[in-house]
Amino acid sequence: MRDNDWNDPAWRDAAHGWVRGRLDALGTPVTGEIEEVRVRPWSVTHRAPTADGTRWFKANITACRYEAGLAAELARIVPGTTLAPLAVDVGQGWLLTADAGPTLRDTLTVDDRITTWTAMLQAYAVLQRATVAHVDRLHALGVPDQRVSALPGLLAGLLADPDLRAAVNPAVPALADEFAGWCAELAADGVPAALQHDDLHDNNVFADLRFFDWGDASTGHPFGTLLVTLNVMHDALDPAERPAVIARLRDAYLEPWTDLADRATLRRSATLACRVTRVSRALSWRRALTGAAVPVDDGFRTAPAAWLDELLEPTTV
Repeated sequence: MRDNDWNDPAWRDAAHGWVRGRLDALGTPVTGEIEEVRVRPWSVTHRAPTADGTRWFKANITACRYEAGLAAELARIVPGTTLAPLAVDVGQGWLLTADAGPTLRDTLTVDDRITTWTAMLQAYAVLQRATVAHVDRLHALGVPDQRVSALPGLLAGLLADPDLRAAVNPAVPALADEFAGWCAELAADGVPAALQHDDLHDNNVFADLRFFDWGDASTGHPFGTLLVTLNVMHDALDPAERPAVIARLRDAYLEPWTDLADRATLRRSATLACRVTRVSRALSWRRALTGAAVPVDDGFRTAPAAWLDELLEPTTV
């Protein structure tokens, strides 16, 4: 069952009517046709021209609608570090933003990427620490609670789905006790739960180091953010330089947390967090595919099982 259909003319008319109304109220009316730019089963993005530049509309399916409210809340918690919305409809999951220019990926060169990635990781760690005091508020906005104490139960819930259980490696269910042990160790490391982007890479950060695209976000062990981030960086590096550079980037991210534990403990937690956050990634994909607004390709449909299978593999740190 779909909870939206991005191709439904009635849905599109309502969305475009909202965009035009909000931009009229802001004194920057639409000056041309609103165009669909990016379509995914879980979200859609439209571009609206105005005399003051491009404006972007994003809609999410029900399971990911919290992104709109989260984006607005982050603009209050950490002003200037995220893409602040011009308008949101929390109930619909609609988000309207100004154009913010190129992403880091668009501007990176081989010579400056390590320095830029380091700045990105440290800026994100500072953002995360600012969210620690607001975790309960984020839950009230609908941001999923995926703290490490909850992850063993969430893994069991995923494996209770007979279709998903049939698709995963048979060794994954047998890992449940060891997985619970990793989570217990993480829960005791002194690092508090925070906002966890769950898909942080250099194409979800603007060149001025403002962060965006929160549709996969949850609360959890903050170091789980390194899973996707370091995987992407690892794949962009030459094999000979990977070990040293990945360790350097990990340590740069951990620097803002060094008042909470010694470096050996933080590094151990980074490794464990990257491993258990594979369950968070599986949960993110399941949310994204529940009530999908357009047909789902097989490459997307198999993602939850693929991430659970990754539990059997070593991490990049």
